[in-house]
Amino acid sequence: MGTKTVDETGVKTDEHKTDEATGTAGSTEAAEATEAAGTAETDTPDGADTPEDSDVTDKTDGVDGTEAGPTGVGQGAGAVVSAGLGIVSLTGSWVGTVASARESLMGQLQTSSSSDVGTLIEKGYGNAWQATAMWGGVFALVALIVGVGVLARPAFGAPGRPQAPWIKSVAWAGVALGVIGLLLAVLKYTDVLLGLPSTG
Repeated sequence: MGTKTVDETGVKTDEHKTDEATGTAGSTEAAEATEAAGTAETDTPDGADTPEDSDVTDKTDGVDGTEAGPTGVGQGAGAVVSAGLGIVSLTGSWVGTVASARESLMGQLQTSSSSDVGTLIEKGYGNAWQATAMWGGVFALVALIVGVGVLARPAFGAPGRPQAPWIKSVAWAGVALGVIGLLLAVLKYTDVLLGLPSTG
């Protein structure tokens, strides 16, 4: 670095002027380099995401995709099953038909030609009808339980997820059919409804 020399009149020499020009140029270049580096770090093209933003977006999308709530498929199936069982309880089932035929056959085997008419009717038809009523009541009771379970399921599920209207409608239909079927089964089994004909 040149020495600072000043003549007696206070005028700077050429060597001192050269040193000042060199220092000024160096400071300007350093400032420009620092500004350019800061601009390159902070400025990004419009619409472009930094790697950190991309990672956060990917993780968020993954969480949203995997944490989907229940779809209500099970509740819908339960509602349909309830309604179907309620219809079966009213129209009859294969199990009830077989049970009725079995009771009728057993009644015929237990009676003889010398038995009175009342015994023949009770053994041959009364027991068979009661078996049909009993199995109808079983189907109606299951339909009622399943329907009530479907209607009560949202109370034990995730809050803020209402039950689909069609699921409620079908479940209520199953409950109604179950109640009707159970009532008719009890009335028939006790001979209050469609009792055995009198032989007296």
